[in-house]
Amino acid sequence: MSARVADLPLLVAEGLSKDYGARIGCRDVSLKIFPGEVLAVVGESGSGKSTLLGLLSTELAPDAGRVRYRLRDGRLADLAGLGAAEKRLLMRTDWGFVRQNAADGLRMTVSAGGNVGERLMAVGWRNYARIRAEATDWLGRVEIAADRIDDDPRAFSGGMRQRLQIARNLVTRPRLVFMDEPTGGLDVSVQARLLDLIRSLVAELGLAVVIVTHDLAVARLLSHRMVVMRHGRVIETGLTDQVLDDPREPYTQLLVSSVLAA
Repeated sequence: MSARVADLPLLVAEGLSKDYGARIGCRDVSLKIFPGEVLAVVGESGSGKSTLLGLLSTELAPDAGRVRYRLRDGRLADLAGLGAAEKRLLMRTDWGFVRQNAADGLRMTVSAGGNVGERLMAVGWRNYARIRAEATDWLGRVEIAADRIDDDPRAFSGGMRQRLQIARNLVTRPRLVFMDEPTGGLDVSVQARLLDLIRSLVAELGLAVVIVTHDLAVARLLSHRMVVMRHGRVIETGLTDQVLDDPREPYTQLLVSSVLAA
């Protein structure tokens, strides 16, 4: 990627809004995500952060606003204008999505190696030996033993399933990865190990990441910038350390102080 393109935003959201009947899901949110940047979206339950993630990843259609993405040819394309085939290709190549419940992001009846290899096949890999070798390499990178390659995810612990989901998503070296509470529901020791893994892989691959979390410690560890949401609106944004160490808004101050008091 040229220096000029690297300085341009990878994803641009403009005026995103989404309602669920009388309830506000997301209201007039605009943001930019740059190559190699990790953006954390934080807020308590019901703040709109998951709705925003759904809108950015095109899993939800906005009532208003648009999302544009910079394709590999440098063009900033309106995602609503992409055809179904183009959107599927984007999800298989340039994008990844790590879900809170790994079972939602894996094929639970397909082997660990098959879960990783399936995404390679989706981008044109056809040589079985090469696919298996790449899958084995990626299992090693996420700390899953090579002799588990033919086991299916139902035999894995929660932490192992999440690591497998990460391998499945990153094997095609996407440019943008969405993460929805990736450490939610895991034991503290498992969370810490998983966060270290995510941080090292994100840095190594130069990924742009949008991560939704209610855990401010996760946001501090992983993200460069942070967006704080409340009642569907962005109420504060800035560099992560700046927002957490010197929050401007009373709501953000309350969030930070509640973590410190815990």
